[in-house]
Amino acid sequence: MASSGELPTAVLFACAMNAIRSPMAAAICKHLLGPNVYVESAGVRAGEPDPFVVAVMDEIGIDVSAHKPQTIEDMHDTSFDLIVTLSPEAHHQALELTRTMAVDVEYWPTLDASLMVQQGSRDQILDGYRTVRDQLFQRIRKRFDLEGGPTV
Repeated sequence: MASSGELPTAVLFACAMNAIRSPMAAAICKHLLGPNVYVESAGVRAGEPDPFVVAVMDEIGIDVSAHKPQTIEDMHDTSFDLIVTLSPEAHHQALELTRTMAVDVEYWPTLDASLMVQQGSRDQILDGYRTVRDQLFQRIRKRFDLEGGPTV
């Protein structure tokens, strides 16, 4: 499998509901790596599209408005070289799914921005989502050795 710096051919980003973290990560990864790497996202459970995600991704020129949350179980193709999990439950499910597969699974603990929706003003919520977006952007740039590439 691809070590840090080598590009895998197919990457899955997984989180709890495929509504915030994993769609952000997948969209950023597609933006940075282009069409040479297949990138997908999924969740343990299906969530609903999140308008705050659309807003903060729009700010950096990435359109995710067409994203439809899906579960890992709903995926037709699970042949990835790398699965990046962004929540504990997604990590557990990915490890179960890949027990008999030659695939690398990496856990990147990532804040659940949906927790911010329950408190705070719209600006505070957006700031929380931006923090998650920017952390994912930097982590992807570092993981795939794109340090000279675009920044947020």
